[in-house]
Amino acid sequence: MRYYLVAGEASGDLHGANLMKALKAEDANAEFRYYGGNKMHAEGGVLDKHYSEMAFMGFTEVVLNLRTIFKNLKACKAAILAYKPDVLILIDFPGFNLKIAEFAKANGIKVCYYISPKVWAWNQKRVLKIKRIVDKLFCILPFEVDFYKEWGMDVDYVGNPLLDEIAQFTPDAEFRKKYHLERDIIALLPGSRKQEIERLLPDMLSVTQSFPDYDFVVAAAPSFDEAYYRQFIKTDNVKLVFAQTYNLLHVAKAAIVASGTATLETALFHVPQVVVYRGGAISVAIARALVKIRFISLVNLIMDRAVVTELIQNDCNTGKITSTLSGILTGTEREQMLNDYEELSAKMGTAGASARTAKLILAYLKG
Repeated sequence: MRYYLVAGEASGDLHGANLMKALKAEDANAEFRYYGGNKMHAEGGVLDKHYSEMAFMGFTEVVLNLRTIFKNLKACKAAILAYKPDVLILIDFPGFNLKIAEFAKANGIKVCYYISPKVWAWNQKRVLKIKRIVDKLFCILPFEVDFYKEWGMDVDYVGNPLLDEIAQFTPDAEFRKKYHLERDIIALLPGSRKQEIERLLPDMLSVTQSFPDYDFVVAAAPSFDEAYYRQFIKTDNVKLVFAQTYNLLHVAKAAIVASGTATLETALFHVPQVVVYRGGAISVAIARALVKIRFISLVNLIMDRAVVTELIQNDCNTGKITSTLSGILTGTEREQMLNDYEELSAKMGTAGASARTAKLILAYLKG
């Protein structure tokens, strides 16, 4: 079979690579072309465009880069037509991928969508469009099955690919020694985008002097160098680790985490956390007008209640981060969060999302 995949972000590249590996296990004749990144490229096939040329964060940033986005859309459509795949597999990245799905459907190409667009968050009527242009939809959040059912659409919950990554993780027994970490650790996960880091890391670091008995460790993104991060660090009890997020979470006592996938990863490692978020003023104002959900963190969304504290915009400040962090280092708040994490893990199910998705795609294609 010939597969064309489209992933537009680092997480999509990771999940796309795992899905490609699973597809090869099911289909010995699998051939791939894709929009993706280095991890997908390592699985073989032809990389048509790297996601680093595609990812823009927030409403304002998208508007400012419309010309590039339209150029990427045009190129992607042409590449799909030239390749003539048996199936198009779209991975998350809905602003781009729903347009590609509509184009593919109009041209008689089968469309599978892995990692559902978050249409439950705003403009839910987009489900009607998804029903029309997507042949098979694979969800990674358990509550999405019931949401789509309310709209008359049957979808498959395949489990969450983060469970696959965590299941494959082997802790480095020398991690603490390598980084001279002798005290209890508070992990700082400010995200991987420049905008996120520059908006959130200063707020995260502003609390370090209030916790002199802890080592604070920043999970640094490999796309930036140490000098970039050092410009934000003003105290001695802060260290950096690159591409070691899971090793860091494995030993952390608590964490301050940028809203996003990392909140779920932190919870699955059973690390009590404070969730923080700052966006551009215009982007946040638009989001607040449009978004119809009670929470921004995946942990709270999946549990449908406030398990972790979310500090957004002006609430993301030294005082509130300090008091919230203090509450989850010891005592009943910490115990309650850890108990809630056990329930969350049960809701999430078991590893194997990529393998399940690959089997379902092949079963669909073979009809």
